[in-house]
Amino acid sequence: MPSVSIPSNIIPRPRYLNRIAPWIRKPLVKVLSGPRQVGKSYILYQLIDLIQRDEADANIIYINLDDMEFASIKSALELHYYVKDLLKKDRWNYIFIDEIQKVEEGWRVPLSLRLQEKNDVYVTGSSANLFVSDLANAMGGRFMEFRVGSLCFLEFLAFHHLDNDDGSLALYERFGGLPFLINADFKAPETAIGYLRDTYATMLYRDVIERHGVERISFLRMLIVYLANNVGSLISSKNVSNYLKSQNVRISQNQVAEYVNALVEACVVQEAERYNIVGKKVFEETKKYYFGDLGIRNTVVEYRFDDRGKRMENLVYNHLRCCEFTVMVGEVAGYEIDFICKRGAETLYVQVASELSNPETVAREFGNLLEIKDHHPKIVVSGEPEFTSPYPEVKHLYLRDFLCDEMVPYYQG
Repeated sequence: MPSVSIPSNIIPRPRYLNRIAPWIRKPLVKVLSGPRQVGKSYILYQLIDLIQRDEADANIIYINLDDMEFASIKSALELHYYVKDLLKKDRWNYIFIDEIQKVEEGWRVPLSLRLQEKNDVYVTGSSANLFVSDLANAMGGRFMEFRVGSLCFLEFLAFHHLDNDDGSLALYERFGGLPFLINADFKAPETAIGYLRDTYATMLYRDVIERHGVERISFLRMLIVYLANNVGSLISSKNVSNYLKSQNVRISQNQVAEYVNALVEACVVQEAERYNIVGKKVFEETKKYYFGDLGIRNTVVEYRFDDRGKRMENLVYNHLRCCEFTVMVGEVAGYEIDFICKRGAETLYVQVASELSNPETVAREFGNLLEIKDHHPKIVVSGEPEFTSPYPEVKHLYLRDFLCDEMVPYYQG
């Protein structure tokens, strides 16, 4: 087996290491899932380094199925026996399998390996659902999934050695947080834009069109543009179908739903369900959709100043997800709440506004939150650096300050 060569240019991502490290040597398969190019392999390298520093004689088995060294491994059985020949009985075996979805029924391998007491198994795959549904069916609660996403704002600053200022926020808002952008020059933006376009094309063809056998590619592209132009708007298969009919494109609501689900599974977009706060009911007809990486979204539609409200809402949604909140769209007494956020026993309500210079906007954004008659934290996030909340029950945060808040745990009062 090739020795594990850990890259010298690794930039730590403690947000993920701190979540995964407590599960080292626990009898659970650790699954790192997420879209392409978000750095899952580099997180595996950091785990390997952490283990080797703690346990000098650890038996590390690392298999990157993107590497031609492993091109001969085609089936789950071949992968199983390859790993089995490298196991040692007198110590812990730490098994790392990168891009396991490249092997047919590869999810069976970690199920088998974890049966031996001193095997500690980690796998990655480039999809939201990857083989997680198979693992869930076969293993019940005997695996842990860690969703890896693009860089949060603080990670973006660290990766690019940037100051925490509005200029850096503008770069983050324009180019997003894919880690490989560290190799681009923002002063020559065509390099970053070219990389983002190539990544988007690969995600679209490999993770959506090929995986799901999509035939109506032109419709799929129109659908993505529609979702990009309607970030932050409630969307249903019916209103997408009706819109396309107005453009002389006929497609059934069922096929619209299938294509949207394929985009969600590939992590191109993420969905937020609509929830009635008083009735505690989920509305299944309509949802909101946000792009997993804002740089990818900005390659789909033109980057415009008057589009900032949608970009801000997408950034806030991604940050809340990065902080491990389950995020839904709220409704109370006929008023919309941008985000209901739940994490364990915590609940947080968030409104997003690009500007608060208009008294009517202030009344709407703060007033909607005041309709919620409970004592959980309520926040309005805006693009206004200098603004004081007129209501003591509702906190105001400037967008950049909000993105710098890791919310672990959230506000204590």
